Amino acid sequence: MGPSPAPVQVRVLTLEKNQNLESKLFRLQKGWVVQFRQGATLFGQSVSLFTNCPASAGESFVRSSYRPLQWCSDSGSSDDTALCCQLSLTTAGSFRYYFTLQGSSSENGGSGYLLVDPTLTVGPEKTPLPLDCVQCQTVLSKNLGPFNQWQDRLRVAKETGYNMIHFTPIQALGGSNSAYSLADQHAVNVTFHSNNRRCSLTDIESLIQEVNNKWGVLSLTDIVLNHTANESPWLSEHPDATYNVVNSPHLRPAYLVDRALYYCSCDIASGKLAQWNMPPNISTEEHVASLSDHIFNLVLLPLHLEEFFVLDVEATVSHFKQLATRETPVQVAGKGKLEIVQDPQYRRKKNSVDFALALSIFNVVHEDCSEEDRMERCCSALRAALEELNSLATAEVTRHLHAAVSGTIGTVRYERLQSDGPKIPAVTAKHPLVPPYFTHSGPDADIAADELLMDSPKGNFLMAHNGWVMNHNPLKNFADPGSLVYLRRELVAWGDSVKLRYGSQPSDSPFLWDHMRRYCEYTARIFAGIRLDNCHSTPIHVAEYLLDAARAVRPELYVIAELFTNSDDTDNIFVNRLGINSLIREAMSAPNSHEEGRLVYRYGGEPVGAFLLPSVRPLVPSIAHAIFLDLTHDNKSPVEVRTAFDMLPSSALVSMACCASGSNRGYDELVPHHIHVVNERRLYYSWSNSVQPSAGTVNAGTGIIAAKRVLNDLHLSLGRDGFSQVFVDQVTSDVVTVTRHNPVTHESVVLVAYTSFAPPAVIGSPYVRSLKVQGALKEIIFEMEQRALNEGDDQKACPGSFSKDPTFINGLKGIVVSVREKPSLSKARLVRQASQNDPDTLEFQYTEHFKPGCVVAFRFSLLPKAQAAITSVRSTLAKFVHLPRQLTVTVEDPVLCAALASLDLVALNHCLYRCQQEEESLGAGDGVYDVPGWRAMVYAGLQGLESVLLDIRVKNDLGHPLCGNLRSGDWLMDYTVRRLQQQPDTQLLAAWLREVFAEVRHVPRYLVPAYFDAVINKLYLALINRAWQLMSPFVSGGSVFARLLGLCSVQFCSVIQSAQLPPLSPALAPPQPAILPWGGQRASSIAAGLPHFCVGYMRNWGRDTFIALPGNLLITGRFDEARWVILAFAGTLRHGLIPNLLDGGPKARYNCRDAAWFWLMAIQRYVEMVPEGHRILQDKVSRIFPRDDSDAHSPGRVDQTLEFVIQECMTRHFQGVQFRERNAGRSIDEQMTDQGFNNSVGVDLETGFPFGGNRHNCGTWMDKMGSSEKAGNKGRPATPRDGSAVEIVGLCKAAVSFLAALYRAKHFAYQGVTRIDDKGNEINWTYSFWAQQLSANFTRHFHVPKSPTSVDKRPDLINRRGIYKDSVGATDSWPDYQLRCNFPIALAVAPELVDPKEGLEALALAEELLLGPLGIKTLDPSDWAYRANYDNGNDSNDASVARGFNYHQGPEWLWPVGFLLRAQLALSQRLGDPEHLCQTVSRIKSSLSQHFTHLVTNEWRSLPELTNAAGALCPDSNPAQSWSTGCVLEVLWELERLQC
Repeated sequence: MGPSPAPVQVRVLTLEKNQNLESKLFRLQKGWVVQFRQGATLFGQSVSLFTNCPASAGESFVRSSYRPLQWCSDSGSSDDTALCCQLSLTTAGSFRYYFTLQGSSSENGGSGYLLVDPTLTVGPEKTPLPLDCVQCQTVLSKNLGPFNQWQDRLRVAKETGYNMIHFTPIQALGGSNSAYSLADQHAVNVTFHSNNRRCSLTDIESLIQEVNNKWGVLSLTDIVLNHTANESPWLSEHPDATYNVVNSPHLRPAYLVDRALYYCSCDIASGKLAQWNMPPNISTEEHVASLSDHIFNLVLLPLHLEEFFVLDVEATVSHFKQLATRETPVQVAGKGKLEIVQDPQYRRKKNSVDFALALSIFNVVHEDCSEEDRMERCCSALRAALEELNSLATAEVTRHLHAAVSGTIGTVRYERLQSDGPKIPAVTAKHPLVPPYFTHSGPDADIAADELLMDSPKGNFLMAHNGWVMNHNPLKNFADPGSLVYLRRELVAWGDSVKLRYGSQPSDSPFLWDHMRRYCEYTARIFAGIRLDNCHSTPIHVAEYLLDAARAVRPELYVIAELFTNSDDTDNIFVNRLGINSLIREAMSAPNSHEEGRLVYRYGGEPVGAFLLPSVRPLVPSIAHAIFLDLTHDNKSPVEVRTAFDMLPSSALVSMACCASGSNRGYDELVPHHIHVVNERRLYYSWSNSVQPSAGTVNAGTGIIAAKRVLNDLHLSLGRDGFSQVFVDQVTSDVVTVTRHNPVTHESVVLVAYTSFAPPAVIGSPYVRSLKVQGALKEIIFEMEQRALNEGDDQKACPGSFSKDPTFINGLKGIVVSVREKPSLSKARLVRQASQNDPDTLEFQYTEHFKPGCVVAFRFSLLPKAQAAITSVRSTLAKFVHLPRQLTVTVEDPVLCAALASLDLVALNHCLYRCQQEEESLGAGDGVYDVPGWRAMVYAGLQGLESVLLDIRVKNDLGHPLCGNLRSGDWLMDYTVRRLQQQPDTQLLAAWLREVFAEVRHVPRYLVPAYFDAVINKLYLALINRAWQLMSPFVSGGSVFARLLGLCSVQFCSVIQSAQLPPLSPALAPPQPAILPWGGQRASSIAAGLPHFCVGYMRNWGRDTFIALPGNLLITGRFDEARWVILAFAGTLRHGLIPNLLDGGPKARYNCRDAAWFWLMAIQRYVEMVPEGHRILQDKVSRIFPRDDSDAHSPGRVDQTLEFVIQECMTRHFQGVQFRERNAGRSIDEQMTDQGFNNSVGVDLETGFPFGGNRHNCGTWMDKMGSSEKAGNKGRPATPRDGSAVEIVGLCKAAVSFLAALYRAKHFAYQGVTRIDDKGNEINWTYSFWAQQLSANFTRHFHVPKSPTSVDKRPDLINRRGIYKDSVGATDSWPDYQLRCNFPIALAVAPELVDPKEGLEALALAEELLLGPLGIKTLDPSDWAYRANYDNGNDSNDASVARGFNYHQGPEWLWPVGFLLRAQLALSQRLGDPEHLCQTVSRIKSSLSQHFTHLVTNEWRSLPELTNAAGALCPDSNPAQSWSTGCVLEVLWELERLQC
């Protein structure tokens, strides 16, 4: 059998509401799949997803054509977390997606782009060329000479190892001879013609094909879309294709400024201004200062440019007066703000105002004067306002003129004074004071004549030049109306080209769009790639249109561009919308070697030792792919900025970047100056194979060509062979080490470059620390040395003497370069191996020959032992198969499969979870793992690791303390195996993991985090999949939300020796729990919460257990464990009650009134959900206390059926019970007063309501007892809730209805209950009658109508109407009327108690007032007792909050949210309105979104007990609470059962 096919790469993109990702870059490849999923903020919403990505290969791309993607469920569940859309990527390009909500036609949901890289191929065999392997050399096409000489000149690139040539434009050039000022986009540069033959586009196309087929070299050229040469012949017929003063009249003032500066330049050039310190040769700051003053006062102010922006006051007033005489004056002046309305033709003093507004403000009634006087007063007021507007406009124009002077002077200073400028010696006609901003079509006369020219037919030819604007928003066109760039002289203008004016669509300039489209189409036909020149200034919609046309010709078009936006987000907008594949980056931008090394690291690759990621993983943004050049053709030679000696080491660093690389022709020949795109007219050298090249030729010995060939070969092999990881080490201020690492073979190539930003002699010979590598040396790939040809020249930036050849572009000859490939270690000159005590580590010291300008490269492999270990580990990892469904793997390792099969959910609790307290309770445990210098994990099991590693993995955060701990030693591996070995049921898994970790230990330490994580992650996934396999179909086949909540049952349900359930009856029918070595039963109990309520007497709470049980044990399919819990607690029944705190059974506390009712509800759920569930009623219950006064009985001594125990519970409540807790006093409760130990329960015969408690105790779940003597709340319950608590009444109704139904079905032997009154009379109620009593009285006693009625007993206590009371019959009447979160519990379990409409209104009010992001407020925020933030450590004098007294007085608890949502669902179903039901479902799903988000992001992977106000973290809360997760899972279960 051959190797298994590579898995399809799937990237998961989670959509969120209002998610605009258009400035984020997602790079993908053809053949990959994007899986869209709905994020939490979209839960419950109708989401429609669209894309313009073609559905199949070969299908044309139409940018405006979107198709819908279909949502499907990955599990069959209707849960939103199960929904996904799959998009297969078959075509290269950039594709947009957007999504809408609730069927809207607008893109109101969110949007983004997917950039799919093209597939480049070279040679006749079409060998793929990955983008990271591109090696591109730029040539100025105009310097190639006649076309018949091109091949010899281009051969230099091929022989230097480049596989792509970037040609600057090949078209006819304008008069400036700039390579980027094109006179005709459809004609070839005339210099390509030879004496006997004209060159054509066809000729160039043939050569390009030949270069590809014979040399394996691709070609790329520029498209120039933003401007055309002044001399372009088609401008005479289509001047409208440019920005001129006719079609862009907003430029008229700027044109006059430009002409005025031109005349000033002429005066300076002629010497007219020399006497005022402005000579033709402007060379001092004094000259500049004089010039600045002169330009502002004598050149610009006389233009009176403010007249273009002000209005004629008298003409405006006159027109107003005419209008006002025909209009009725207003009584009160309007409040609008009058503004100048700009004349669209920009004529002097032709601006206006909004006369309707002016009339409303100034045409007002003045009753104390005649109409004539009134009109005069109105006009006078308007005149004053207009003069003020003119004054403001004039001031603004003055500011613009100051800016214009500043811009002009800045240009003068740069061009004539600055050391980094061209140092133009004198102002002349050829070199005017500043470059012009406009073409001028007419004689030079004066400003007045020029202004007349603007209004003449020649005004169309007064065209704006193009250029670039520093710090301008590149997404805005600086020549469009509204821009002041030309007026303020902010443009760095190119005087040889005019800016093209496309408009917003082809119909705005049909000729131009068509002309440029055809230009781009033939360019794409000839060339494999396009460089988009002046990208940041090209209107982005124009570039989109034209690149789409180019890609229609060549779908695999490679597009590069240079952007100067200074913003990654803005760069990404261009990259996304234009489909740019590589952004041009340059090493010359680095001011020092440290920054240069940083650029190498930034522009590609993962860090060495990066984590091994699965084929299905989240789609994360990346930075734009780079084509990283040592030098671009726009910038100075390194000789001018650094030194000639740095050209080789910096080029070597570039070659180590994990991205495309490149250079500029002349760099490798050591040309010591900028080869200027405008001024350079000489020719490049041709290639010669001769040892002694003839005139006009170069060979491998020229400059650094031989070295560059080796570097390019290395770069190519690194990209092709998968060396995708990068590490950069700044050894000294000048020495940089770059490592490229192969994450599969784990070979490494290490290159050490000694940069020379300063001359070698200046740098000297500082200490360079040795190179240490863990592994085996395969070879020294090469050594490269440079030395000055002449002694003493190592002190110079430019060694030797250099003079320009008049014909050819020549380079330096003052440097000698030697390249030694694959020297043996013994013959190496630059390094020597040092002795090393560690046999696994090699050390190399640098010799005295390793000087600035040198480069050495090594190839290392793993040691045999390490290689064997990695091979073994990778083989193990390959046996885990990731499936497209989230978090799903299959295992093909038979040993691990056997170990997994041996694990039940109790064992999985140990494998995955166990907090510190649980781990300590084992006795032999070590507690959770504590990372030195960081903190401890939250779990001892694998979830503790996975929660931390997930974030580290996604970010490749190898600097995290956990990674450092793994690199430093094997402690974590030892810990993980040891704790699994300690438990018999996890020892098979421990053995498997021990063997795997035995191999990981032999992995090089820098790779240990990656392989440890890979093993842990895949094992974690296997374990949770095993857990799901053991659960119900609803969980195992359900949505990711349901599955994750199902895992929470594994968190909480386990066997804890210090918190055992009471032993079950030995006579219990099978199945029975196994007996553990220490004698206990292997029956899980449910921890109330982690970490505070999980061991000892604090683990098992009666009410908590049975609120949590349906979600944690029944819905998950853990029926046996649910049965055992129900029966175990049944055995503890006493006084008709289920204990509050179990504490093993014999020491149980019976101080709660609600646990018995939640126990009955759990039994009801069990009977309904478990097949043949009613059989539990006949199960044997071992009674610990057969009578209230019994001592604790041993298991099996007194067995009764569960049916009997239930009946006893109901009978005791109906009869009524009063008792005092045993051992009452401080020994069992340090806070409670003496009266609080007195308990009572009963049933009101008038209403059927259960009641109980007193004002001194708190017998429901709101059980906070005050404990602060300082604040005076000690012994006072915060929420007694005595009387009939609303949720208990609802639970009672559910219970009696359930028992009545069981009786009718002959599954329950008792028809009802009997009570003996004080006189010995017997009162008999059937369960059906009891249910009727409750239904008849609930609304009457609990509902607070929206409008006052005579039934209201205490209207003075009513704070909210339209709610249900929290209780009835409390000792203090006011708590009855409080709005709390308890009534939804009653409505959820017994929705038949209320009118659906009335109930839904109350629930809506509760949702509005109480529901928070995660939990629900325990008290109405308008209540006087509301205190939202719980702090158990509060030691203040404030009794309302001291020692956490407000535990249930406002903090937001999670578990009641489940009942609120279930109540809404139940009553919506009863309402009988399908539309309302669907709206309810949608709202419920939306409400659960925050729970899902918390569940997948919180380190505990659970839901908390409670939060403080608005969902804020409550530090004293359990971060994981079983009833929180269980109740939310119940909501999902109810939703899944519903058909909506």
